Amino acid sequence: MTQEMSWRPQYRSSKFRNVYGKVANREHCFDGIPITKNVHDNHFCAVNARFLAIVTESAGGGSFLVIPLEQTGRIEPNYPKVCGHQGNVLDIKWNPFIDNIIASCSEDTSVRIWEIPEGGLKRNMTEALLELHGHSRRVGLVEWHPTTNNILFSAGYDYKVLIWNLDVGEPVKMIDCHTDVILCMSFNTDGSLLTTTCKDKKLRVIEPRSGRVLQEANCKNHRVNRVVFLGNMKRLLTTGVSRWNTRQIALWDQEDLSMPLIEEEIDGLSGLLFPFYDADTHMLYLAGKGDGNIRYYEISTEKPYLSYLMEFRSPAPQKGLGVMPKHGLDVSACEVFRFYKLVTLKGLIEPISMIVPRRSDSYQEDIYPMTPGTEPALTPDEWLGGINRDPVLMSLKEGYKKSSKMVFKAPIKEKKSVVVNGIDLLENVPPRTENELLRMFFRQQDEIRRLKEELAQKDIRIRQLQLELKNLRNSPKNC
Repeated sequence: MTQEMSWRPQYRSSKFRNVYGKVANREHCFDGIPITKNVHDNHFCAVNARFLAIVTESAGGGSFLVIPLEQTGRIEPNYPKVCGHQGNVLDIKWNPFIDNIIASCSEDTSVRIWEIPEGGLKRNMTEALLELHGHSRRVGLVEWHPTTNNILFSAGYDYKVLIWNLDVGEPVKMIDCHTDVILCMSFNTDGSLLTTTCKDKKLRVIEPRSGRVLQEANCKNHRVNRVVFLGNMKRLLTTGVSRWNTRQIALWDQEDLSMPLIEEEIDGLSGLLFPFYDADTHMLYLAGKGDGNIRYYEISTEKPYLSYLMEFRSPAPQKGLGVMPKHGLDVSACEVFRFYKLVTLKGLIEPISMIVPRRSDSYQEDIYPMTPGTEPALTPDEWLGGINRDPVLMSLKEGYKKSSKMVFKAPIKEKKSVVVNGIDLLENVPPRTENELLRMFFRQQDEIRRLKEELAQKDIRIRQLQLELKNLRNSPKNC
């Protein structure tokens, strides 16, 4: 009886209390994939309604696979790859509005934009549509703006976030408020706010266009790792580690980060906790890196804010998880979320569907509200000019298989320098080999010598002009 009583306030009368995780049959998994062994804390996987992309282990340079979703089963060892980077690929993300455009970033300090041909790759792809150079260290994160077409954010180990306007192929803003490596970036619904976690143990809410820090939390007791905006609730959720080294989550008011609203211990495991939020169902999923469990909760604006629902368990540890956008889900099966789980030891990508059990076969309107679709709400110029707009919504009833008609047009690049906030970022791109380093050293020595000589000449000229001026002042005025 007491057990039943303790359950009631937790579950309430939620329509999602019986959501369960269903693993795809083996023939619907992707097998034989040499998943990267890189220890960087990213997902190494990106998925949309057409393609699955996975960062792979490769000798010399970095590469990733792009597989059409219907091409399940065993992947051949010589399957073509996207392999233009000179260093390990650290993050990949699909453009939310153009489903064959993917961004990647790498240890080679570049961000690249790739166009995947219809039906997937037939041969290795080495030429990117755009190569974006602006960071002076490796680039760990890329994130597309949620409502604006062709605006991309990248975070590097130079502690900077660059905002790229892909219409012109240049960085247009630089956010320079972090004092250590940026761990995570997340946008609110209309993309007017950006929140970041950083190795300097601070959680920040930033106005992205000006780079102004609106709120900042110094997380001494809750070392933050990951953060996610909870839709339009004006709340943030962070995952991290408590002072006793237990995994922990914290809920914050985005307008007051002086103290978390709640903190909750999860367990004593050591792997990173990845948070995923579904604004349509108000469900939060927590997946541990290195374990096979996915816990899920329901979020509300009133206390207790966070209600535990259930846990999906699996013995196979996950390295990362890709998430299918809403318009790629199977609404006829009442699927509300779908993960693509990377199981490194087996070289396996395993789809896991989160399903609301319903008896009826008809479209379940109550679990599928209007959701952000594949049409952008703004152009880059509008957003950079200060306009905010909510996402363009779509119904999953009729439109969830409709593909976007947008096409990516790569800009013609002529400029050789990349100047943001008065700093030429390309001047800071580090050499990649010892020969390059020596060449750069001698070039800089020559440049310093030349500048010193120029300075000495200018000093002499200044002294001459001063003397001439003095003579003019002292000479008697001509009548």
